[in-house]
Amino acid sequence: MKRLVILGSTGSIGTQTLEIVRANKDLFVTALAAGRSVEKLEEQIREFHPSYAVMWSEEAAADLRQRVSDLPVKVLSGMDGLIEISSLDGYDILVTAIVGMIGIRPTIAGIKNKKTIALANKETMVTAGHIIIPLAKEMGVQILPVDSEHSAIFQSMNGEPKKGIERIWLTASGGPFRGWSREQMRSVRVEDALKHPNWSMGRKITIDSATMVNKGLEVMEAKWLFDVDYDHINVVVHPQSIVHSMVEYKDGAVIAQLGVPDMKLPIQYALFYPERRPMDQKKPDFYKIASLTFEKPDPEEFEGLKLADMAGRRGGSLPTVFNAANEKAVALFLDRKIGFLEITDLIRRSLEHHKVIDDPDVEQILEAETETYEYISHLEA
Repeated sequence: MKRLVILGSTGSIGTQTLEIVRANKDLFVTALAAGRSVEKLEEQIREFHPSYAVMWSEEAAADLRQRVSDLPVKVLSGMDGLIEISSLDGYDILVTAIVGMIGIRPTIAGIKNKKTIALANKETMVTAGHIIIPLAKEMGVQILPVDSEHSAIFQSMNGEPKKGIERIWLTASGGPFRGWSREQMRSVRVEDALKHPNWSMGRKITIDSATMVNKGLEVMEAKWLFDVDYDHINVVVHPQSIVHSMVEYKDGAVIAQLGVPDMKLPIQYALFYPERRPMDQKKPDFYKIASLTFEKPDPEEFEGLKLADMAGRRGGSLPTVFNAANEKAVALFLDRKIGFLEITDLIRRSLEHHKVIDDPDVEQILEAETETYEYISHLEA
């Protein structure tokens, strides 16, 4: 029996995690947390009977309390609520599927509480990997990646000596604009960018895939998760999204994890690791797969990848600025206030404006995020 605390339970990863809970009678939910979706969280509470629930705002929490007043669930709010449920006794795995840097403090609380972390919040590792990884080692806590590519890398490294690794090959679908020139991308609309060819994801990460910023963030995350430097992490475009990532070893062997594009596989793998359980999902049919192709990404067409490499190599507070600038820029694009190519333009300008802090603590990380938001708001004013 395993008990879960799920941060971000109403989002794409959270709802798929609950689908796995629904299919496995030895998984139980201790606590759920959501941002704004009061109605959806109420439905989840009535089905999965957690002891705790958290809404980001106190106003939403008050609404939820009234809705579930007939149930024995304690409703909390804000960062204090997220930290409280992450610090609970009596659960086993903290699923960090919440979006944004608000995941940092609850993740730290879960690690200090010696809980296994099923990590789907890449911002935590991108901006605070230098804090998270040493703390996890100190507390003896396992961090299991839920992201498809990082799960594939983790699976491909199982049973292999780390010193034998030559490089990591991080696959990218290329998104809906693979092969497009920058000139072609100038007229991209929100509707165009949300049409991912392979994956069904939330709106923000779908835009990140279209800009390939997500792949830059994943490179930063891989550096911390697998203790590999940037010179030994390569991005390769794989349009079919069958090979989810690969690890190349010093003897020339390459081990890859393959599967259909479905996030439930890496989620379930993290929840039951090292056990592999049956799952009712489509499997790859190698008799029907005509070809698997691989391409080198063009950093000039997808500037986000180049900027991420620069920010990651410089380190310190610069990855935080990259992430925060992207979050703000994507929100502006989704609100139709800026064009598609302006997303990476705002990221570049934010990176150039920032004075880097070499070894930021959590407060300095969050301050860098706020300063970046304010800088972009000033530019847009």
